[in-house]
Amino acid sequence: MAQPKEGTLQYYEIPDSPESYTAGTVAARMIDGLGFRYYWATEGLRSEDLAYKPSETGRTSEETIDHILGLSNFILNSVSKEGKKEAETKRSFKEKRKQTLLNLKKVSDILRIMDDVSQFDNDRFPFWNIINGPIADALWHCGQVVMLRRASGNPFNSKVSVFTGKLRE
Repeated sequence: MAQPKEGTLQYYEIPDSPESYTAGTVAARMIDGLGFRYYWATEGLRSEDLAYKPSETGRTSEETIDHILGLSNFILNSVSKEGKKEAETKRSFKEKRKQTLLNLKKVSDILRIMDDVSQFDNDRFPFWNIINGPIADALWHCGQVVMLRRASGNPFNSKVSVFTGKLRE
């Protein structure tokens, strides 16, 4: 699997495709796509972008990023044998961004080697709910971060290709 470029965080580029299709490699690729989108949705955000809020009842970009971090913790805890819950501490945006990307990479690494993801079913919910719940929700919220950054005057990098998982030349 591709490693991040020197000095960059995980998901600057999407990792190479797995050689075969299994339930685990497909689920891992979904996480990789999420990681790539999150990386670029949050790359270069300024303090005014993080504070931007479209209405009194809406979330700021930073509150949305906090929610995505929480979703990444939930996803990781759902597939990790450790099953630990991360203590919430006051973190900088940079720290939250890095932790979210690390969480997604750990999830992808776990899933990639699984043939049968049903082992992540539990007495509360099946793995299907992880896909249509927090994974889909995190993708949704990445799109919101992109929309919010555009509205605050800091558009998404137009060289990002979510189709290829790389920057266009």
